Amino acid sequence: MHYVWLIWSVAFLIPWAWLYFVKPGFRRKMLRVSLATSLLGLSEPIFVPEYWNPPSLFDLAQRTGFDIESLIFCFAIGGIGAVMYNALANKDIEEIPHDERHSGRHRWHRLAIASPYLVFPVLYFLPWNPIYPGIVALVLGGIANVLCRPDLLRNTLVGGVLFLFFYAVSMLSLIIFAPGYIEQVWNLPALSGVLLGGIPLEELAFGFAFGLYWAGIYEHFTWHRSTAPDAKLPASPTQDRAAQSSTTTQQ
Repeated sequence: MHYVWLIWSVAFLIPWAWLYFVKPGFRRKMLRVSLATSLLGLSEPIFVPEYWNPPSLFDLAQRTGFDIESLIFCFAIGGIGAVMYNALANKDIEEIPHDERHSGRHRWHRLAIASPYLVFPVLYFLPWNPIYPGIVALVLGGIANVLCRPDLLRNTLVGGVLFLFFYAVSMLSLIIFAPGYIEQVWNLPALSGVLLGGIPLEELAFGFAFGLYWAGIYEHFTWHRSTAPDAKLPASPTQDRAAQSSTTTQQ
């Protein structure tokens, strides 16, 4: 049992590596998002032992609250969650023309992106297990993304469902290869007590909420959107005027 958390977290690097090598167009996106989400692993002391208490490498989780496995886990799921929808739907991402960025709803651009990190500290001090404010914050972040960028609705919803399915499969693999691990490690008495196929309901809710937020956050943050392969974005009025001016000059 001592190395289950390490093995399980490293196992997430397998689908990460597969996506990285078969979808070279998403490599930069995967790396940037994964490096950002890896920092979420530093939040592990919030959840140990209130939510769970996994045996970890060098007993770090028990001695300090931090562990190496959390950094690996958060690195892997971030990159996977960020590209899963576009990769499976065979989408590319292209930059949004500058003129479109001045829409009224985009004045909330930064606030929408930061919303989970602003909401979580407030919700954390309510009398409930820390996993719940984490889930709620991610869901609100996904909603904020769509309110600011309606074109990300499909990314957000489908990305949430896809990551939920992927995460449920990973949890089932944990149940199969490490029987009894969930009962020993998760603080089930402090949770809802609902198990679906042996998986705590909270884990499934986390999987959906994580995919909901991270499936569209890169596009939102970097002013990109999903497009069909080889599709070209319509030229902005500024670009049209520049093209017309160039044609006139040549004539």
